[in-house]
Amino acid sequence: MSNKYTFKTIPRINNTNERISLIERKDKFFISFGADNNFPGKLIDLMNYSSIHGTCVNATVEAIVGNGLTSNMPETLDFANYENESWNDIYKKVAKDLKLFGGFALEIIWSKDRSKIAEVYQIDFSYIRAKEKNLRGKVPGYFIWDGWNETNAWINQSLDDIPYLPVYNPSKKFDEPSQIYVYYAYRPGMKYYPLPDYVGALKVIELDAQVDNFHLNNISNGVVPSVAITTFTNANEEEREAIEIMLRQQYSGTQNAGSLIYMDVDSPENAPVITPIDSNGTDVYYTTINDLVMQKILTAHRITSGMMLGIKEAGQLGGRQETIDAYLLFTNTVVKPFQQAILDCFDEIFQINYGSDYILGVEQLKLYSDGKEEVDVVTGTESEVGEDNVLEAEIERADLLNEPNVNEVVDPQPVNPIIA
Repeated sequence: MSNKYTFKTIPRINNTNERISLIERKDKFFISFGADNNFPGKLIDLMNYSSIHGTCVNATVEAIVGNGLTSNMPETLDFANYENESWNDIYKKVAKDLKLFGGFALEIIWSKDRSKIAEVYQIDFSYIRAKEKNLRGKVPGYFIWDGWNETNAWINQSLDDIPYLPVYNPSKKFDEPSQIYVYYAYRPGMKYYPLPDYVGALKVIELDAQVDNFHLNNISNGVVPSVAITTFTNANEEEREAIEIMLRQQYSGTQNAGSLIYMDVDSPENAPVITPIDSNGTDVYYTTINDLVMQKILTAHRITSGMMLGIKEAGQLGGRQETIDAYLLFTNTVVKPFQQAILDCFDEIFQINYGSDYILGVEQLKLYSDGKEEVDVVTGTESEVGEDNVLEAEIERADLLNEPNVNEVVDPQPVNPIIA
């Protein structure tokens, strides 16, 4: 047998069996988030490069924000800090972090006499890294830096150059005037950091971004490989490279679609052989992949109907009732728990300043199965039963009286709970 030809397995560019790393490991003076300490950065990239996933994240955040925060003391919502941010500004950022990362962080600054909380700032959740737990199993504080996403930039970083805040603890407010309030839900197996609710679909989301990249490269480079060109010039490596460059310049790219191929050779025996390559149904294959990816991403975000996002799915009639049912399910099982988690944290802060009579809620549209719409207010899970109804009554009466300040509406009448 001739040894002129040899065959071998071409190694893969990367191991697609590896899952995105969720490792929590002590590195230097902090706990890394992911094997390369850049798990939050990967979540940001996936949101930016997957159109379906990014739409799901943004749609969920908009639903969580609703019409914004409301209160029985609405003037308190105008000031959150001396950067001229209102509490609604903070709420919008917190909602984005909670959906994208599975948690959020706030800087709490106490007043000089420590009697109240003077300012609150949102901290980008991708900026924080936990300090190792103490003997009681509690995280004492977090390092805050915007350079974690830069590959290994922290290795040469001095501990003194990275800001550090102790965890929120009102009993230590005299010794620690600035503290960090970090919220995330319990997740089995995770000791320091949260995971987003869509974590099970991370590989599929990455696939969505890669499929888009595949199609872009195919279009840009001429839907390769669509033909095979064999020449008989016995060219050396430099000559073959020149021929390849000439072919790419003349015929690849979208601007050359539909153009003719012209070649001049010295004899018919030297004419190149041009062999079309059958696509073998790749168009159908990638259409199937796209449908699979879309369904898995929607499922991971607990969105039962793509119609809510303006996505038409095969087999769906697009009926109004179907969309309403999907909206009601999404609101009650996804949006409301997110809202209540944030409100419970905000309630803790507001009640320090304004006492237990303070009521905080999120105003949003309430849609009924018959298509009827009403003002709805969601309050935290720790709020007293009926507080949302008090706020709803005040909002409705203020609207009727065309009164911008609901506190000026006297003697609000109690209302019965609204059951959708």
